[in-house]
Amino acid sequence: MRILITGGAGFIGSHLTERLLREGHEVVAIDNFFTGSRDNVKKFLDNKNYEVIRHDVTMPFSAEVDMIFNLACPASPVHYQRFPVQTLKTSLLGSINMLELAREKNARIIQASTSEVYGDPIISPQVETYWGNVNPIGIRACYDEGKRASEALFFDYYRQYRVDIKVARIFNTYGPNMALNDGRVVSNFLVQALQDMPITMYGDGLQTRSFCFVSDLVDGLFKLAFSDQEIQGPINLGNPNEFTMLQLAELIIELTGSKSRIEFKHLPSDDPKQRKPDIFQAKASLAWEPTIELREGIQASVEYFKTALSK
Repeated sequence: MRILITGGAGFIGSHLTERLLREGHEVVAIDNFFTGSRDNVKKFLDNKNYEVIRHDVTMPFSAEVDMIFNLACPASPVHYQRFPVQTLKTSLLGSINMLELAREKNARIIQASTSEVYGDPIISPQVETYWGNVNPIGIRACYDEGKRASEALFFDYYRQYRVDIKVARIFNTYGPNMALNDGRVVSNFLVQALQDMPITMYGDGLQTRSFCFVSDLVDGLFKLAFSDQEIQGPINLGNPNEFTMLQLAELIIELTGSKSRIEFKHLPSDDPKQRKPDIFQAKASLAWEPTIELREGIQASVEYFKTALSK
């Protein structure tokens, strides 16, 4: 198949590219390189089944494709809060442009949604039927509400135009190819620990996240993309093992042999206090569940970040 990936030079996009090429597909990646990196995709450039195009998804795009993965959007608060209007445009206009392309080419389209659609949840674990607890005018709303609106667009395009859609709600994912300035907790802690800097802990450190290694996440996206047409989602993709931020920091300090100390700071506005996916649907519909435990995944990430910091 000829497969388009928006945000194809990003963290997840680059790993997805590798999987699709390995399975024998052609990949067209588009990226405006706001958070994506050419370094993530340079190893694919000599592959005859790969091409990368500099393009912003807020502008229409056309290509002959059989499938689309819509991954384009800043996913870190550091980036999307700096450019909130552009983030909303990426979610809304990007989704419309890709859905129109899918409609025109009769292509299947997979939306990379997020656990942030649940906001600061009042139930745990989060199930797909939960409508969430989101502040629609807060500093995170550009991302949270952008992704929620994108989901609405996807299902409306299915209902009105019968576009072949699938929606994945991605929970915290980490691993090689994360940017050093990514701004999310795993990359922050690793960069700080490897340089023996204070580890920045927001709040009391008892808020939780569930961390999925990137290869597990890509396997889930792949299985969803090639699943039966009636499996549309939304489907949670994430690791249900829950850890506090303090536990994560202590593990990273141990695995890096760091001399870092933990420095506590005020918890940002609307920061979710708990993240834990219910993955019953993914198990039942896709026969998918993560296999890489946090210790193993962090160890692999340590080696990548060591190399990246030495450049």
